Amino acid sequence: MDAAKYIWMNGEFVAWEDAKVHVLSHTLHYGNGVIEGTKAYKTDKGYAIFRLNDHTKRLKESAKMTLIDIPYSVEEMNQAQIELVRKNEFTGDNVYIRPFAFLGYGVMGVYHKNAPVETVMSAWEWGAYLGEEGMRKGIKLKIASMTRPANTSNMGKAKATANYLNSQMAKFEAVDCGYDEALLLDDQGYVAEASGASFFMVKNGVLITPPNDNSLESITQKTVIEMAENMGLKVERRRITREEVYIADEAFLTGTAAEITPVRIIDAREIGCGSRGVFTEEIQSGYFDIVFGRNEKYEHYLTYID
Repeated sequence: MDAAKYIWMNGEFVAWEDAKVHVLSHTLHYGNGVIEGTKAYKTDKGYAIFRLNDHTKRLKESAKMTLIDIPYSVEEMNQAQIELVRKNEFTGDNVYIRPFAFLGYGVMGVYHKNAPVETVMSAWEWGAYLGEEGMRKGIKLKIASMTRPANTSNMGKAKATANYLNSQMAKFEAVDCGYDEALLLDDQGYVAEASGASFFMVKNGVLITPPNDNSLESITQKTVIEMAENMGLKVERRRITREEVYIADEAFLTGTAAEITPVRIIDAREIGCGSRGVFTEEIQSGYFDIVFGRNEKYEHYLTYID
């Protein structure tokens, strides 16, 4: 990770190297924190943050689910992210923004009511999450041996830090086995999501993606569905089984970091032509037109940095 100049921390900008917390911060020990992943792209009009309000609103909602009282409004945190991008004077094509709320130093023990809430906005320049070659040719995806935790034992709708322990283990397993990314099934054996992205497949000209009954409600997933419908593609939200994935015509992952990443192999099975498919390329191209400000129809999703 390349360091930036400043991080916004509890209402103030501090130098990157000075944004520190105590080793006894509550979240470090008990895992209760909430995060977001937001991105700013360098358009012809300067940097623009994609779907800023949607991401910040989801952060507040995740915090409410996990009983963290963020002392800032959505509007205040939106403005902090705008100022953060401006103040850091980035020059790259895109900037990843990480809003984060967690429980700081003050109490120990599982009961967290009296732990102070820390709110942080950081940003840095970040290239393709799964590599530039993966964006062009597709990645290798492995279905993980572990499942995504069931709704009876996990707050899957919260973008909570604790939820990502399972993702870490699945990702490690996939990479250790020679793959690029992991796909997790739910406790019923249906596709849930990748370790940090949503899953789409194409079969017989139909774009199919799972419902969010056991996955994060992805903002990028919603964007792709909207795009596809506006392009005249048929979209289905339904459960997907493991064996259906193997015989898909195309597959790709979506997320703020993953953007639109094609999948060429799943569990040693070649998907479609074994490279980025026609529909995937069309959606990928359309998505980048939107985030880089080249499609006026979706410009309302962009917050420009003056």
